[in-house]
Amino acid sequence: MYIDSHCHLSFPELRERLPQILEDMRAAQVTQAICICTNMEEADAVQSLAEAHAQLWATVGVHPDTQDMIEPTLDELVQRARHPKIVAIGETGLDYYRLNGRSIADMEWQRERFRTHIRAARAASKPMVIHTRSSAVDTLRVLNEEGGEQAGGVFHCFTEDRDVAMAAVDRGYYISFSGILTFKNAQDLRDVAALVPIDRLLIETDSPYLAPVPYRGKTNSPAYVPHVATVLAQVKGMSVQALAAATTANTCRLFGLPA
Repeated sequence: MYIDSHCHLSFPELRERLPQILEDMRAAQVTQAICICTNMEEADAVQSLAEAHAQLWATVGVHPDTQDMIEPTLDELVQRARHPKIVAIGETGLDYYRLNGRSIADMEWQRERFRTHIRAARAASKPMVIHTRSSAVDTLRVLNEEGGEQAGGVFHCFTEDRDVAMAAVDRGYYISFSGILTFKNAQDLRDVAALVPIDRLLIETDSPYLAPVPYRGKTNSPAYVPHVATVLAQVKGMSVQALAAATTANTCRLFGLPA
């Protein structure tokens, strides 16, 4: 009934409890989940999770906020993306939230990494999982310059404003909402969600982070994605069942998952 379009089951706090998490997913009717890669050091582990479990899928890429780790080449990303359980390139994008005394000009290494991931997505014909934080203008600019709409993808864990959402949708991208949507102080984000067309919506947990209400502050799990769906359904004025069906169809269409 539900698909968690973005989680990190390779992270220790989740992988150590994987059998219970998979059982919790089954009980919550979360039929599939996409395990997101954040660096090349964990790429084998993320892929192995997907290989071992029919309901799990994987991506390959390096998070924009990750420094001093293996920098993948375009060819390496494309080669890994050929694996049948790898459904996307990413998590990729830009993040200027933690500049730590650096200027935006100093973040050229992020922009070059992002360009490599966009080119890999185009070459591999795989969509992108896009992370953008305090960097929306540059994220959209680099996507435009590199023809990112030809690969497509999703702006995950969306927290930007209406203008960014509409700019992404107009370029053919999907928008994914996480447990942040359920937070009491997130009315502005709910107002943005109300404007996103139903055929462009995805849901996610970003677990182990950002657990939705009523689990806020606890370790998140893919089994909690129905709580995101419940709030999103209220925002869109539709039943949870209809919202779940729509977001599941959207996720399958974007990532080429079995229905």
